[in-house]
Amino acid sequence: MTPQESIDKLSGAYSSIREQMSKVIVGQGHVIDELLIALFSRGHCLLEGVPGLAKTLMISTLSRSLSMRFSRIQFTPDLMPADITGTDVLQTNRDTGEREFRFIQGPLFHNVVLADEINRTPPKTQAALLEAMQERQVTVGQTRHTLNDPFFVLATQNPIEQEGTYQLPEAQQDRFMFKVFVKYPSFDEEKQIAIQTTAIQTDDVTQVLTGEEIIELQQIVRQVPVTDHVVDYALALVRQTRIGEPGCPDFVNDWLSWGAGPRAVQYLLLGAKVRALLNGRTHVSTEDIQALAAPVLRHRIVTNFAAESDGVTEDQVIEKLIAETPSKEGELTSDPRLQKIFAA
Repeated sequence: MTPQESIDKLSGAYSSIREQMSKVIVGQGHVIDELLIALFSRGHCLLEGVPGLAKTLMISTLSRSLSMRFSRIQFTPDLMPADITGTDVLQTNRDTGEREFRFIQGPLFHNVVLADEINRTPPKTQAALLEAMQERQVTVGQTRHTLNDPFFVLATQNPIEQEGTYQLPEAQQDRFMFKVFVKYPSFDEEKQIAIQTTAIQTDDVTQVLTGEEIIELQQIVRQVPVTDHVVDYALALVRQTRIGEPGCPDFVNDWLSWGAGPRAVQYLLLGAKVRALLNGRTHVSTEDIQALAAPVLRHRIVTNFAAESDGVTEDQVIEKLIAETPSKEGELTSDPRLQKIFAA
């Protein structure tokens, strides 16, 4: 497949899915874009926003445009790990008369899993997703069960400060490629939503991609070349978030209590490859890294009390990092402070 054919194939799939989702979803273009970038990158996605912003509808509509198995898990305070992974059940074998254990698959054994209001269940059940999201398998007793491929966890959560929510453990947040903020619609968008949802609706969403086609597109993405300069730029952004490390900026030491790990670099590069193809390029630029820095890093850095008291958010820290990190090749490698990062 030629580079242009790769661009056309991914762009065509992207346009087809967006067209189907537009039949149901009004606005939220950046959310849909980042959902699809995660899909083509083989990553999971976490959507955060107040109730009523169509987070669940967005994910279910995406699943309807894909010819894959879909399950929805409503996370509640009494949900147990076995409710999502599955469990062994003691049954009688009709042929032999002997009693034996049989594994009953849980809702994780689907291609697209909607973890709705994931932060409304206790940490014990949240932790049950860790192995599935990273290893794409489930261990029940002494037996490992491989999950289907492709496999995506698309989760929604309400803001942490709302009543009845549990903050996701940092280890689980790190398994999500993106954390996407779903914001209120504009006036015109909300007017269209009001008119559209209070009249007779016809939202016949057509399936446009199969699981095999998605796997093929994911392989195309990984073939996109990345120069050493772009890799160095992604590393520079991520490594500057680690407090106390050589080359770490003063404002990071002042505002952060925890920095991003190696997965941040991996997801920055994978997402940038998809974005490059969607923009008609077969090479990745530092602009692609900058565009995805916020959804990749905002849930991987932790602000401290000093930042909170000054009203500084994770996104503001990321914006300042981008502003103070040279993107040009010569400037990046010649910056005295950044040289400490590359030498560490």
